[in-house]
Amino acid sequence: MSSDVSRLKRFGVKGVATLVLLNCLLLVPSWIVHGRPGPHLFALEAGIVVGMFLVLPRHRLSRALALTVSATTVVLAVLLLADATARLSLGRPLNLYLDVRLVRSVSHLLDGNLGAGWGPVALAAIGAVGAAAAWGLYRLLASLRPRGRMRDLSGNWWLRGALLVSACTLLIPLRWIHPRGVVFALPSVQLVRDQSAHLTRMLGERERFSAEMAASPRAYRSDPSFLGRLGNRDVVLAFIESYGVSAVEDARYAPLVQPRLRAMEAAFDRAGIHVATGLLVAPSQGGMSWLGHGSVLSGLWLENQLRYDLLMASDRATLVDDFEAAGYRTAALMPAITLAWPEGQRLGYDQIWTYHDIDYAGPPLNWVTMPDQFTWSFLENTIRAGGDGRPLFAELGLISSHAPWTPILEVLDDWDAIGNGRVFQRWKDAGESPEELWRDVDRVREHYARSVGYALDALSGYALRYLDEGTLLVAMGDHQPAPLITGDSASRAVPVHVMATSPELLGPFLDWGFTLGATPSIESSPRRMDAFRHWFVSAYSEPYAVVAQE
Repeated sequence: MSSDVSRLKRFGVKGVATLVLLNCLLLVPSWIVHGRPGPHLFALEAGIVVGMFLVLPRHRLSRALALTVSATTVVLAVLLLADATARLSLGRPLNLYLDVRLVRSVSHLLDGNLGAGWGPVALAAIGAVGAAAAWGLYRLLASLRPRGRMRDLSGNWWLRGALLVSACTLLIPLRWIHPRGVVFALPSVQLVRDQSAHLTRMLGERERFSAEMAASPRAYRSDPSFLGRLGNRDVVLAFIESYGVSAVEDARYAPLVQPRLRAMEAAFDRAGIHVATGLLVAPSQGGMSWLGHGSVLSGLWLENQLRYDLLMASDRATLVDDFEAAGYRTAALMPAITLAWPEGQRLGYDQIWTYHDIDYAGPPLNWVTMPDQFTWSFLENTIRAGGDGRPLFAELGLISSHAPWTPILEVLDDWDAIGNGRVFQRWKDAGESPEELWRDVDRVREHYARSVGYALDALSGYALRYLDEGTLLVAMGDHQPAPLITGDSASRAVPVHVMATSPELLGPFLDWGFTLGATPSIESSPRRMDAFRHWFVSAYSEPYAVVAQE
């Protein structure tokens, strides 16, 4: 009899272990999002699976069933983890229809943060852990099949049912333990329901986007009045990585960032540079910068990858085409792009400068391929200096404020010494490694603010040295940083700074609601990024009205 009791105890321990493993696989992703266990403590699917294997009779197909359930559970757990990652990094839930193609981008990002070649290794490690979890769960589920004397003890349906009812009864009091009574959850059911809703919405997205393209201005006539208010001045449109309104208004970052803005404004005032600042709402958060770039250039709201792809597949004109129609040469300077970039060809720039096209002899700085100050210097000394007599429209991607925000550089006073960037070798291997820094969330946030401070100092240094009567400079954030930095309920607005030595160039922006100075008015209700193209073309064309479409 004691032997039977011992077997029964071991059987019970295996049942509890299976329940705990299932519960952790399904709920740990949610706990990661909340930063603590809760608000849900028990996944009902875990109880259902364990109960099913306790109640089902012994059968030769039970091992196959255990293997199927184990593999399915781990796949669901990986998707739940991906959903948690999307919420923490991008401020939105997982959308499998769109996000499956981002695996390569995730690998590339891991390469930048952990070192070349480590992205695939990290993904392989995740796969290995998932396989080990599936195998362990399979062994536990298979062990729930009664054997020998245990089969005699638990072979009766009434006894198995009694065990299951007893287990469920023990779980009921948990509802009153939790302060909000939300102990139980159905995470995998919720995931499947959410992905079904996303799929349904995406199936109608093509039609909706096509209708939006048809309803908005497509292209403009080329005549002397088109963009005439610019007076053939160069226009530089710069996107500052992860520069969101939280950097200005959040009490954790404002003490460092706001003094930078005030110092910029004072320096501009002494140098005779005028600055106006406003806000625009970005379509993404935490990443996917190209959605913000595309929304500004196209005048269409690109809130997901499908819309971006549809734009790229269309013959839709963009701000690049508008400037070409006005007689401008066009250039894109994108130091973060290390792979082929067919989108740049589609947008029709006259010149495209990506990482491999740029003569940079300095060190990479984790994910950041080159510092902002070098990018600004390259714009001035290579792109602008190599003109053909036509005014220039240039789009820049500035990346020093990209995660992991280490090391933090200083802006060099001697811009003439920058050259091919070898001067930045002093920062090779400087500062903490990302692995060390990211163990402390508070220090990560501090480094974020410092990196934005560097980006603003580099912008200010460029304008003070190179901005002249022949240039209009527009610098804006591409998106807010991840919710880890901003919190879950932050606005998606980003600051937009407009600089010129001629005050009349800022007039349209002031009419649009911008305010003089380098600090945005937080109380304003900002427009979305897709409003920029059509407003800008109209505002800087003669007469000051909407330009007729073709």
